[in-house]
This record gives sequence, C-alpha cells and structure tokens, in this order.
Amino acid sequence: MTRQMTGAKMVIQALKDQGVDTVFGYPGGAVLPIYDEIFKQNDIRHILVRHEQGATHAAEGYARSTGKPGVVLVTSGPGATNAVTGMTDALMDSIPMIVLTGQVPTFMIGNDAFQEADTVGITRPCTKHNWLVKDTDMLADTIHQAFHVATNGRPGPVLIDIPKDVQFATGTYVPPKEARVSHYAPQTEGDADMILAAVEAIEEAERPIFYTGGGVINSGPEASAVLRRFVGESGFPITSTLMGLGAYPASGEAWLGMLGMHGTYEANWAMHDCDLMLCIGARFDDRITGRTDAFSPGSVKVHVDIDPSSINKNIHVNIPIIGDVGAVLQAMYDLWVKRGRKTASEGVKAWWTQIESWKAVKSLNYTNSTETIKPQYALERLEALTKGRDRYVTTEVGQHQMWAAQFLGFEDPHRWMTSGGLGTMGYGLPASIGVQIAHPDALVINVAGEASWLMNMQEMGTAAQYRLPVKQFILNNERLGMVRQWQELLHGERYSQSWSEALPDFVKLAEAFGAKGILCSDPADLDDAIMEMLNHDGPVLFDCLVEKHENCFPMIPSGKAHNEMLLGDASTADAIDSGGAVLV
Repeated sequence: MTRQMTGAKMVIQALKDQGVDTVFGYPGGAVLPIYDEIFKQNDIRHILVRHEQGATHAAEGYARSTGKPGVVLVTSGPGATNAVTGMTDALMDSIPMIVLTGQVPTFMIGNDAFQEADTVGITRPCTKHNWLVKDTDMLADTIHQAFHVATNGRPGPVLIDIPKDVQFATGTYVPPKEARVSHYAPQTEGDADMILAAVEAIEEAERPIFYTGGGVINSGPEASAVLRRFVGESGFPITSTLMGLGAYPASGEAWLGMLGMHGTYEANWAMHDCDLMLCIGARFDDRITGRTDAFSPGSVKVHVDIDPSSINKNIHVNIPIIGDVGAVLQAMYDLWVKRGRKTASEGVKAWWTQIESWKAVKSLNYTNSTETIKPQYALERLEALTKGRDRYVTTEVGQHQMWAAQFLGFEDPHRWMTSGGLGTMGYGLPASIGVQIAHPDALVINVAGEASWLMNMQEMGTAAQYRLPVKQFILNNERLGMVRQWQELLHGERYSQSWSEALPDFVKLAEAFGAKGILCSDPADLDDAIMEMLNHDGPVLFDCLVEKHENCFPMIPSGKAHNEMLLGDASTADAIDSGGAVLV
C-alpha cells in the first residue's frame, strides 16, 4: 500500500521491507535526516564503524557469510569517497552490497558546496549500477530496484546518492511489490544445446577436471549440493579458485586443493594436462590462468557463468553456457543421469593414477623449526585446534592469505571471506566484524599480516564497542611479506620499502582498545596461546611472531604457465622425480 512519508523515513521503511536487519555506517551532515529516523526505530541495527572503508568491508563480510546483501550508510563527499575501495572490492568479487550516500541539496549540486563530490560519477566504474535521486517520489522505487540489481544476475555493489532536501521532503512510498524491476532480468536457464554438448564432453573425457569459483557459492546452497553430487558420482577431480573454497569440501576424496599462482602442484598440473575443463562460476582471472597462451592447451573448455561479459573475455571456450550456476549445474547433472551416468571410466582411472603421482610431490611441504614459528605451522595448529567448530575465517591480503587458503580446510560455503580480485589490504578486520554481527555465537577468526592489519586497525574500536569476540590472528614477520618475496625471487633481492621500522606493540595496542592481547614467539607455546585466544570471550589481538623471510610456495611467477611452478626446498626431491617443475 502506498502512503506519504519523508524521504528519510522512506529509506528506513524500504530497508525494513527488504528484510534488512543491519546497517554499517558513519553519520555526517548530509545523512542526518536518515540517522534521525534510525533513532526512532528498533528493527534495524546500526553498527557505527570508525571509517567508511571499514563500513563497506564489514558489509562485505556480512554478505559473504550470509548470502544476503550488506547495507552501508555514509555521508556525502569524503564519506562516499572513503567507501570507494570497498565498493570496488565487492564489484571484483561479486558481493551484493547496497551503499546509501548523502548528497548536498539538489539546488547546491555543482556549486562546490561543503562536502560535495560527484559521487555518481566517481562510483560509476566501481558499482554494478548507481542512481542520483532528485525526486522524493522516486526514492522508494529506486531503493527496491537497487536491491534487485545487486542480488540478481552476477551480484555486486550498487549505490544510491540521496540529496539532503530529498530526505526532508515528503513523497509517496512504493512497496517492493510495486517497484519497477522487470527491465533487469538476467538469463538464468542455460541453452539446452550447449548443456547437451557439455554432457557429451563429460561422457567422453579421459582427463577431466572441475574448475569452480565464487559463482558456485553466490548461486546458493543448491549449487554446492549438486556440484558435490556431480563430482562424487562422476569420479572427476575438482579444484577451485580462492573465492570458491568451501563449495566442495576440503576433506572430499576428489579435492586437489586450490588452483593458480599459489595453488597445489597437482591442481595446476591437472589443469595444464586435462582434456576437459568444466569451468563453473569462475572468470579465468590472471592469478588462475598464468600465461594465457599456455593455459590448459589441450582441453575442451566448458564455461558456465551468469555474466555474459565473462564468456570468452580472457580465455576462448568451446562450450559457453550463460545462466545461473545452480540452474545450469542441475540441468547438466539431470541430463547426465538420464543418459546413464556415462564416463570414460578406464581413462579417468588412469588420470587419477597420474594425479596421485603429482600429489606425491607434497607441494605444501615446508621445513619446520623448533626455534621460530613457521607461518605454515601456525596455521596448521590453528586448523587443528578449531576444526569442527562453528568457524568463519576472514583474511587480510598477502602471504598469510595464501597460507590460510593452503592450510585451513573449508567444508562448507560462506565460511571463507577474503579479498580476491582487488586484493585489498585492510579488508580482514572489518570483514570479521561483519561476519561476527551476522553470526554472534560463531568463532570468527581474521588471519592477518601485521602490515595489512594496521591499515584498518581503528575498527578494533568497533569490535570493543559492540563486544564482538573476533579473534585477530596476526602472522607477524615484520615485513610486507609478499612484496619482499617478489623482490627476492624476481627483483634481484633489492628490498625496496618492504618493511616498517616502527611497528606497534600489538599487546599494548589491544589493551588500549579494551581488547585482550597475546604475544607468542616460541613454537612450544603456540598451542596454549591459541587456546587462550579461543577461550577468551571478547575480542583478541594475537601477535604471532613468525619466521621473517619464509616464502609462500608453490608459486607460479607472473606471466608463466602452470607447468613452470616454483617449489620450496621441502618439495624439491620428489618434484625432480615427477618432472616438469622449475625449482627453487
């Protein structure tokens, strides 16, 4: 039913009608009418962050861990520009987000007014779509459209810029059922002929591989469920991008580990040598493909994606299928079952024999130490001591992120939140806050590096204010670890600006925020220190001092092919036996 109300009240009513329970934001002059309406109600919880970038990453964490869109409310000018990084991050990783920004009154737009910025112009490249609403009567309809666009098709961030006079003015509220959304109707059902071609390729392949991405998780639980059935019944191996971890369980028999620049030896070699690649909800980004002209050179390539622009953008494919991953996977599976679940079983059996020889290289092996904590060991112990718990993991960006992907096992979707496409340092702490807000009784751990963590450290204040028991697990090597690694391996050991000479005392810093600080530097003390972190009922900042110059292997150097991996010393002997690797 339509009714009259102010623009500010429309915003709150529209959010309620869209099922929103949480908004992450920071007030300012251009959004005070909306904040006044927030004050007058109790249905929507507002989380006061310490920086607008923190609001966007917290909304991402909330969205990634729930499958629901995250909502952000910030003011005009710097409030909006501070949110740009988080919106770009969400765009790259296909995360649904609604960003509401205040704007100067309509009659002042273009006058360089106080805290004025061309928010729509600035954010056009980093949102799926954006709107400037100059008419209060259009506001509710626009908000409902925004939710539809953000959550349908390939998910992503949208922005609505709302001038202050539009918030004060009275207009007609339109409920969601009356909103105009039919103009955006992405294709969800795959082409029947292409699905048949994919199934015929599955029946004939002798060296197949499933290559899955974040699209499987974004599609919903049904997509992961049918993927698991398909993999289990076909007997095909499966690998995943960084964003797709958890769609197939890490403990699954067909799991080869992560693919790409820091993926496992067996996953990368299987991708290179396969004769059928089933790319499901991934976009062939450069960290996966390496050298594009040498990427999986002998395979028939099937690509399932809801975004038509992703098809044939980076890698030419033989069987393109545009549609929702869950719907297409179900259709492929049903047809495959109807045709008798046929596979080239003898060829697939021989393929697994080859894969087992690659697995024998043990590419994640490392040389442990009794004197210093190796970062890999720290994550192995964290995995062992938290396995089986209701656990969610976020990360910052760098070596620790790749080690977390390698050494932590994810059994289900929505349990792993990390910045993939944009690689945003400072993501993990605010993201862990968003996850904890969404799952108040769960164990939420942010695996961090000290440099990344410092970029948004102010959000520890948010964790303390809302009594959020987030655990910040910092692998502190006192270096910009990934930068230093590249400088060592690719830039002649010229370590230009890859460390800080002024790091804080993280225990004292934690205490200054009202949190618990823990310092650990001895491997013998690590288990007890981790348990102390897990047993504390409030926020914890764990400063784990690790080996300063450990490198993250395996590694495909930028611009190299999958069969040109660098391996660490602990894997060298076996790799020489199996052949084909470039070794450190």
